[in-house]
Amino acid sequence: MLVFWIIQVSVGISLLVSWWRHGRRGAAVIITHVASVVVGLGLWIAFLLSSALWPAWAAFALLNVGNGFGDAMLVGRHRSQAGPTASYLSAILAVVKGWMPPRVTFHALFAGVVYFSCLGVCLGATVAALG
Repeated sequence: MLVFWIIQVSVGISLLVSWWRHGRRGAAVIITHVASVVVGLGLWIAFLLSSALWPAWAAFALLNVGNGFGDAMLVGRHRSQAGPTASYLSAILAVVKGWMPPRVTFHALFAGVVYFSCLGVCLGATVAALG
């Protein structure tokens, strides 16, 4: 599971670096997206080191925040290409159909792998702790 987080964060960092190289700076949505996921990764590592449940669930909560802002960025990118009335569904379809750049497509699709793996581990660890 940790490797999933690391892969996702690595691809996200490569997207962030590309964004900066194109002269873009300081968008609150991107900063919130990145910060929530990086802090979530730190909490996930704390969970792995301690076996305490709260860091795992806190990481999952931050993953929800990060995914929400990531979805907002995805829709914004899609609207810049498809027009201002493009919907969330049409943005997801653009990802699935391969109309987004490869790293964006991977990052968007792999978010689900990280999300559901994290949820599964949180639930499994909680059930195990309850005994």
